[in-house]
Amino acid sequence: MIRPFSLARNVGIDLGTANTLIYIAGKGTVLSEPSVVAIDVNTGKLIGTGGEAHRMLGRTPGNIRTIRPLRDGVIADFDATELMIKSFIEKGNEGRRMMAPRLVIGIPSGVTGVERRALRDAALVGAREVHLIDEPMAAAIGAGLPVVEPVGTMIVDIGGGTTEVAVISLRGIVICESLRVAGDELNGAISRYMKKTHNLLIGERTAEDIKVRMGSALPNDDHDSMMMDVRGLHLASGLPRTVTIACGDVREALEESLGTIVDLIKKTLERTPPELASDIAERGIMLAGGGAKLRGISDLIARETGIVTHIAENPLESVVLGCARVLEDYGRLSRVLEPNDQLRGSLD
Repeated sequence: MIRPFSLARNVGIDLGTANTLIYIAGKGTVLSEPSVVAIDVNTGKLIGTGGEAHRMLGRTPGNIRTIRPLRDGVIADFDATELMIKSFIEKGNEGRRMMAPRLVIGIPSGVTGVERRALRDAALVGAREVHLIDEPMAAAIGAGLPVVEPVGTMIVDIGGGTTEVAVISLRGIVICESLRVAGDELNGAISRYMKKTHNLLIGERTAEDIKVRMGSALPNDDHDSMMMDVRGLHLASGLPRTVTIACGDVREALEESLGTIVDLIKKTLERTPPELASDIAERGIMLAGGGAKLRGISDLIARETGIVTHIAENPLESVVLGCARVLEDYGRLSRVLEPNDQLRGSLD
């Protein structure tokens, strides 16, 4: 007989390139912090994680490294990822160590088998079980889409490292396209624009701040009047300099990358079976992930595809909420896990 899970030890994780979110059953989403760690290179000791480490980016002495252990949705530094997961779970559990939790982790659908095993191994330290779920499926569940019904739904998850577009029906992903153009690439596009247009070198944090404050996908009369002073290193003189940019400048910087994302959505629609495509045309496209918060992106996609486009109620938390709902409604949703990752409730 399958006994109910011990909720206190059920943990959902959205292990994102830019941000990691932790959901603990019975408590809700308890942590949302940047996926960054700071390590003392001499001792290997963890100095800080999350927001604390993010504030150190570009500002550390030689003996401290700030690391983003995930790049483009996959593990770039195994040891740092392991330290980060353990630290985040403890933070989310109010500093107390959680004994043998069961984890469900959202991962990009395009990662290889080797990368999946690396992620499972990194998370398994101190955990009882680790189960993986494709991020598009988790995002769709977290956004409230009817993934168990025989109707086609489309989810576009624009994360930090990857953008994933999936068509889902009857608890399965029918078609999925993944692209390593997402939030980080948008930041990079802004950095390249500032270097090319203003001969100004800016840091990663500055580029992200510009994107959040000034970024948009389409012209907006209210927003376009904003101006922003940007400080960086002038490449010709080698001295600090400040330049003023407008929203139109940032939109120009983002145009190519956003066009690539729109093309991915169109490509997925072209491959979708007619009956499911009809459902999507009727129900619309759902956006999730941090990129869904970019001003005007839903209108851009709707304009380019001719399909109404919605933004999830809480796009940043869609994946982690989907992981949590799989744990809480296992009987109905267990089939969304990979075959080798279905939970063994009889072990409780």
